[in-house]
Amino acid sequence: RRGEMAKSTQLIDNEVFRAYATYTGIVLLKMMLMSLITAYFRITRKAFVNPEDTATFGKGESAKKFLRTDPDVERVRRGHLNDLENIVPFVGIGLLYALSGPELSTALLHFRIFAGARIFHTFAYLIPLPQPGRGLSWAVGYSVTFSMAYRVLKTAWLL
Repeated sequence: RRGEMAKSTQLIDNEVFRAYATYTGIVLLKMMLMSLITAYFRITRKAFVNPEDTATFGKGESAKKFLRTDPDVERVRRGHLNDLENIVPFVGIGLLYALSGPELSTALLHFRIFAGARIFHTFAYLIPLPQPGRGLSWAVGYSVTFSMAYRVLKTAWLL
């Protein structure tokens, strides 16, 4: 068993795995940043969903006016939800892909395009940029994840 553990810790010596870890870290940090941006918009727009969150702005009836939705807060939340729907599958499929033995150049292309598409998607959502920019950036990222999934299935099942 110790030999097996040693082999798994040597993953960090694998260039494709290091690339995966780097770009996964980037997109996960970007996704975490969306939580902070949501909190910022909630505080600056004074729009909360939980009564205890309004305590800073008043008590009782005076605090109830802060229990509301705000279009800016909702826009950031939708961007964050879109990250959850796309980055989480990338993390899982990307790991399997990295372990499937792809060429480094091909793996880097997948990881970089996905990270770039998600970062552009965030700017397109927050600014907001006119369509089809946001839609295209989503489609590019989704296609990358699909491409990696195809490679994993092709490798695992010899399709």
